[in-house]
Amino acid sequence: MHELALMGDILNIVENDARQRNFQAISNISLVVGRFSNAMPEALAMAFDMFKAQRNTLLSEEAELTIIVEEASAMCPFCEMTYEPTQRIAVCPHCSMPGGQLKTGQTFQVQSYDGS
Repeated sequence: MHELALMGDILNIVENDARQRNFQAISNISLVVGRFSNAMPEALAMAFDMFKAQRNTLLSEEAELTIIVEEASAMCPFCEMTYEPTQRIAVCPHCSMPGGQLKTGQTFQVQSYDGS
C-alpha cells in the first residue's frame, strides 16, 4: 500500500508549510486525486486516519481529509475528439484509433489545507 508513504509525504509537506506560517494545528487537507494517478482515494483516507491517530503530527483530533477525484479525459491525436477513457491506454470511441493523450486524470496534489 504505497498510499501510506504518499500520505506521509503529503503530511510532511503540509506540516512544514504550516510550521513556517506558525500554525498550531491542521484541521483539513484537500487533495486532488486523478482517476489515473495510481493512488486509491480509500487507501489515502485510511492512511490519513492512521497518521491522525498519532500524536506527533499537527493534525487535530477532528482533522478531515477532503479528496476531490479528477475524472479522466483524453484527446485522440488522429480525429482530435475529446473523450472519457476507461483505462490509461484507450481506443478512441469515434475513429477506433489507439493512443489517446490524457489531458486530465493524472493529477495528484494538495489543493489546500486549513488550520490555526
